[in-house]
Amino acid sequence: MKLYIAEKPSLGRAIAAALPKPQKNHQGYIALANGDVVSWCIGHILEQANPENYDPAFKKWQMAHLPIVPEQWQLKPKTQTRAQLTVLRKLVKQADEIIHAGDPDREGQLLVDEVIDFLKVPAQKKQNIQRLLISDLNLPAVKRSLANLQSNQLYMPLSISALARSRADWLYGINLTRAYTLQGQKAGFNSVLSVGRVQTPLLGLVVRRQQEIDNFIAKNFYDVHAHLQTDSQAKFIAKWQPSDACQPYMDEEGRVLNKALAENVVSRINNQTAVVSEVDEQQKKQAAPLPYNLSSLQIDAAKIYSLNAKLVLDVCQALYEKHKLITYPRSDCRYLPKEHHAQAKGIIAMLANADETYAKFAQDADSSLKSKAWNNAKVTAHHAIIPTEKSANKLTLNPFEKKIYFLIVRQYLAQFYPVYQYNQSRISVLIAGGTFSANAKTPIAQGWKVLFQRTKSKSNKVDQSDENTECQLTHQSLPKLVKGEQLQCLHGELISRMTQAPKQFTDASLLSAMTGIARYVSDNTIKKMLRETDGLGTEATRAGIIDLLFKRGYLERKGKNIHATAIGASLINALPMAATLPDMTAHWEATLTNISEKKSRYEDLISPLTLTIAEMIKQSEQQSFAQLPKVAFKRKSKAKKSSTWKKKPIN
Repeated sequence: MKLYIAEKPSLGRAIAAALPKPQKNHQGYIALANGDVVSWCIGHILEQANPENYDPAFKKWQMAHLPIVPEQWQLKPKTQTRAQLTVLRKLVKQADEIIHAGDPDREGQLLVDEVIDFLKVPAQKKQNIQRLLISDLNLPAVKRSLANLQSNQLYMPLSISALARSRADWLYGINLTRAYTLQGQKAGFNSVLSVGRVQTPLLGLVVRRQQEIDNFIAKNFYDVHAHLQTDSQAKFIAKWQPSDACQPYMDEEGRVLNKALAENVVSRINNQTAVVSEVDEQQKKQAAPLPYNLSSLQIDAAKIYSLNAKLVLDVCQALYEKHKLITYPRSDCRYLPKEHHAQAKGIIAMLANADETYAKFAQDADSSLKSKAWNNAKVTAHHAIIPTEKSANKLTLNPFEKKIYFLIVRQYLAQFYPVYQYNQSRISVLIAGGTFSANAKTPIAQGWKVLFQRTKSKSNKVDQSDENTECQLTHQSLPKLVKGEQLQCLHGELISRMTQAPKQFTDASLLSAMTGIARYVSDNTIKKMLRETDGLGTEATRAGIIDLLFKRGYLERKGKNIHATAIGASLINALPMAATLPDMTAHWEATLTNISEKKSRYEDLISPLTLTIAEMIKQSEQQSFAQLPKVAFKRKSKAKKSSTWKKKPIN
């Protein structure tokens, strides 16, 4: 008997639909006509044991117990899914062959592997387990995956990487949450101070941004614009480029702070001859944006529809599991396998018959085009999020589902439109010894951009709120000029502006910061690691971590902006700097990637981490927690501390 173990019931049912009929539904599994069985986990049905499972004394939080480092790690069944584990225990014993059908990512690999290990599957049977990778729940796609089974042994390094991550998060979360909670209690803060490998650096990011805003002092800075005219009466504006001699009067971002200097330039160029010193005209092409991974979809949904990351993830799960309209949503990849291009014609034809606005986009798409998105070398365990071959015509989607599906469809269809073509013109002119420059883009062919015009028009409205002259400079068209040509500077114009404080984080910018966290790191080695590991957290965890910080009362919303609360700011100020920066998670993710690629071992993460945690526990006794607000104990929160906070460390 073959036993298929899926990650969730929805995936189990999709697998069964592609296998022999008639079938019989039982509690926790489906029996097939040929005697095989499809069963499932319900997400993680095992979890890391609590500290008190290792030693009853650990139930009471005490500094003397720290660090808690299990010698033999234990998993325990989750209470709410214990019945399903019993079903799997019986089926695993009966099975001659097991097919692992966890989701196609690190956690999906571990989720089923840990059940197989927990149920003590014999070594020979374990050696023969096959891996089924499914990213599209529709019947044709599932059948294709069933015809392409691989040895589960190939994915063991991925499983070990996930196991190392799970245990490392437990060690870090349990020990440091207890250490800092106990130190906070000494200062009168009678509640839990949650510390995690990803959540704490993320909170640190928001707190430091708030501090930058609070400490920001606005300064005036000055630009000079030259209003120029050609012999043929064509007019345009060029912007002054200060020379090296002006450096003492500029800030670190190259802005002129000395008004007298700028006024002097204005007076010198009024009604003067200008000479074109450089002309650079290039015809350029811009490829369509790649299909979405989860983070890029969440960022666009936040910008366009003001939807938060958790809501977008939940909507995607519904589109994937319930409606089967999109492929696996928790993807970190924006590329597609080359063989998927063969399905494009059918998907486009299906979309062209829809009753939605994207039908026109599909009707004008050219399925023979192949964008840079089709690249096998850049496809990992999963590919980009794209529409499946299933039509939404007979489905009732809620407004959120319609919006997210529209974004995914539009991004996919953009791959079948020509490139955007434009002329890039750059002109430099010399006026009274000073250099001025002007840039302009002139569209030649809109290509894929026709799909995004509505969004573009919205962003243009925002641009109009800038000073009128700045807007002119950005959107002007340039006349045809040649090097050495003489122009007339009609007059100079002083543009006075104020430096702006950094903007508060929003859902879109906070997600963007997590995916591009390297921007917030000064160490070049760590910058490189973070670029290679795709930032802070993973596609599957980012929304949950942001949501967790709100639930813990460390973040709050004020309109669209995200602020740190007094407790969140005080926690970051009390913690050692190392715990609040993304540097550590960069090292973690680099090591985890190396483990999954057989370049590092499990011990390469756990051993040094254990030493780091011991050192951070010592440091916690030296930190000041005086800034924390005083919070009275409540029975409910005390009970929560002894269960949820110990049981489920969040990274």
